[in-house]
Formats: sequence, C-alpha cells, structure tokens
Amino acid sequence: MTPHTDIRDVRLLYGCMGLGGGWDRQPWTAADVTHAEAAVQAALEAGFTAFDHADIYRHGKSESVFGEVLARASGLRDRIVLQTKCGIALPDGDRPGSYDLRGRTILRRVEQSLTRLRTDFIDVLLLHRPDPLARPQEIAEALRTLHEQGLVRQFGVSNMSAAQIALLRQSVDVPLVVDQLEMSLARRDWVESGVLLNTPAWAGGGFPHGTVEYCVAHDIQVQAWGPLAQGRFTGGADTPAARLIADLAARKGTTPETVLLWWLQRHPAGIAPVVGTTRPERILACRDAVHGTPALTHEEWYGLWTAARDAPLP
Repeated sequence: MTPHTDIRDVRLLYGCMGLGGGWDRQPWTAADVTHAEAAVQAALEAGFTAFDHADIYRHGKSESVFGEVLARASGLRDRIVLQTKCGIALPDGDRPGSYDLRGRTILRRVEQSLTRLRTDFIDVLLLHRPDPLARPQEIAEALRTLHEQGLVRQFGVSNMSAAQIALLRQSVDVPLVVDQLEMSLARRDWVESGVLLNTPAWAGGGFPHGTVEYCVAHDIQVQAWGPLAQGRFTGGADTPAARLIADLAARKGTTPETVLLWWLQRHPAGIAPVVGTTRPERILACRDAVHGTPALTHEEWYGLWTAARDAPLP
C-alpha cells in the first residue's frame, strides 16, 4: 500500500489519540516517543497501514511524536496512509472550547499538522466536528486550495449527519469520502435507528437516522471510532454479550477484539473501525480483522446485537 491508496479501500485504521503523553501542554518526552514506537510497530505487525490523527489529540503531541517516529523509520511514510482532522479549539484559560471551520483556520491548522507530522502532504483530512457558524462556501475554498497545492489528497468529515454532509456537498467541489462516527456493540444507535424508528423503544434516540444509508448511497466510507467500546466486552467482563463474544472467539480461533471488529465490518455499509488502544498486545489481537471476510454468520451477528441490547428486537 502507498499513500496514493484511496481511503475507501482501507478496512481498518489505527487511531493515534492515545500517543503523546498527557492531555496537557507539557512538552512530549523521549518516553512518549518510545511508547509511540511500540504502538506503531505493533500496528504495522498486525497489518495496519492507515493511521488516524487529529490536531487536538494531546494538544498536538500525538502528531508530534508520530512525526518523530516517521523521522526515525526510513521509508515508513511511503508505506502508510496518514489521516488527520481539524475543526476543534480546545479550552485555553478563560476561553471555552469551540468548533472552528473558518477557511483561514482550516488552512492554518493543516499547516501546523504538516509541521508536526514532518510530512509534505496529508492523505486524508477530516472536518472534526460541525461548526454551526461555518459557511460552506468558505470551507469549499479552503479545501480546494489544499487540494490544488497538493497538501491534502482526500477529504471527509467526522461526527456529521447526512443533512450536514449534504449541505456541504452543495458547495464543496472536492469529493467528501469519509464520515467518522462513534460506533460499536455498545454504541448501537446507528443500527437501531433503522429498526426502532416509529416504536416507543426509540424515544429519545439521538443518532441522526439515515446517516449510514446516506453514506452508502454516496460512496462515503463510514469509519467507526471507539469500536472496542473501551474494553466493556473484553478483559474478563462477565455479561451475556461478553460471554458470547468470548465463546465465538474461542470457536473461531480468534480474539474477542476481532469479534467486536467483525460485528462492525459484517455490516454491508463496509464500516472501517478505528482502533485506538496503545497496548501492543491488544493491537495485535486485532490482526484477524485487517484482512479477509468477517467470519460471522447472519445469526451470530444478530445474536451479538441482541445480547448487547439485553432485550429482543421489536
């Protein structure tokens, strides 16, 4: 795989939010780089070739330590796909956090990410969160500039609904090819909206119905952040869903982490999970989900869903 790879051909990404030390403004350390190198090496060994960032992760330190890893590993940049995000301003002193998709902000943030990552271009840039004050035409001009200058090759969004993507697409003349959303066996509202709509069980459901379907219809890759549900179903958890996951993993000769990822990948939307653990052993436990077809039957997929719901479908 090369940086020219279409992100829509990637089945699994490694999420780098956990790299770079603490969520503070202290400088990164040599120990942080060593920690990042171990995680990246495990991801490469497991078969990951796409790495997901954001400019705010660890106040920029995640990108910085990854850039240090790239600088130390000759030829690595040519073998991976780099994805990052912009659009969130973290709280700073008396200034509250906010979202910022003004054109000049997008251009400045990309320049800063390129410097931290020590690269000449970003393969994929995502707009991290919807900005209610954003002007689609202004966003369009910024993305066009980045593309024409060869600084970004593909574009997408994160945490956006179908309606928000549709509005952007009316102005943006570069394709939007990704929407990254929180999705897992614990965060199931993306799939439940399709079957619980118009039932009392969906009262208060917050996921924007039709977003996944819109992405499929418009050739937009759906990426799932938080796909391992922060270990809720693995690591010795004793719930009906955790027991079923462990049983399926044992019967299929794989790991519980892989079964969780298969549950997402088995969906016909072609969901690409973004695995964010920094523990090398847990990264390696995902290797069976990098290649091949998810080995879950129709019945097993539904069995996992209903076990996690702890209630039958309507």
